[in-house]
Amino acid sequence: MPLLNGWRRSWSNMRVLVISDIHANLTALETVLADAGPVDETWCLGDVIGYGPDPNEVVERLRDLPNLSIILGNHDVAVLGQMDYAVFNNEARKSLLWQKKSVTPANMIYLENLPQDTLVRENVTLAHGSPRDPVWEYILNTLVARLNFEAFTTPFCFVGHSHIQCLFHLDVVKDRVILDIPRSGEVLKLTPRAILNPGSVGQPRDRDPRSSYAIYDPQASTWEPRRVEYDLEAVQKRIRAAGLPEKHALRLAEGW
Repeated sequence: MPLLNGWRRSWSNMRVLVISDIHANLTALETVLADAGPVDETWCLGDVIGYGPDPNEVVERLRDLPNLSIILGNHDVAVLGQMDYAVFNNEARKSLLWQKKSVTPANMIYLENLPQDTLVRENVTLAHGSPRDPVWEYILNTLVARLNFEAFTTPFCFVGHSHIQCLFHLDVVKDRVILDIPRSGEVLKLTPRAILNPGSVGQPRDRDPRSSYAIYDPQASTWEPRRVEYDLEAVQKRIRAAGLPEKHALRLAEGW
């Protein structure tokens, strides 16, 4: 399927599903897709694999989605052999080695053809880590966010990587950056400029184990962060059956 199929359509009455950090968790992905309902496009901000037990199933499910825009995350890049495993902790390295052996040749080729750099969709820049360092940098505080506002020119930037659902808004008048943790289900009216993170589908790290994602309306310029429960015990069983690190099973239940 063409990587950028259908993205140059009219913005009128569009619903865009924004997801990130699925981390080989098919159960969470399927739950998010069902909870989101019909959408016109899906924007995936990377880290499709890593940690979880379902790398092939997740890649294949994404490949079937219409009008998908997708970029690579650091775990995806590592599985492709394009990043030193030494930068990951011991448990993450074990998972990556298992996933590298497990991913089929066809899915590896698909991943190899995805971009590592930022993508621009009309008035939004997409990055995994940050616009300044698309694969690796975390935007976790207002200082790093401020530095990154200089690295993109669009009104908005959507990022993942931190697994934390949040947004940073640049108040040009007061010359300050404001961090906000929005409530799930709250529809936010966006004003330039802002960096927004939909959180993680497959491994949230904000002490809330529910999958997180967002719905973006380009015409209305709104952002709706969402959370949804999924059968995490089923995923934990598959992690243990695959012989993956116990830490990756335990953290799902606590959201860390």
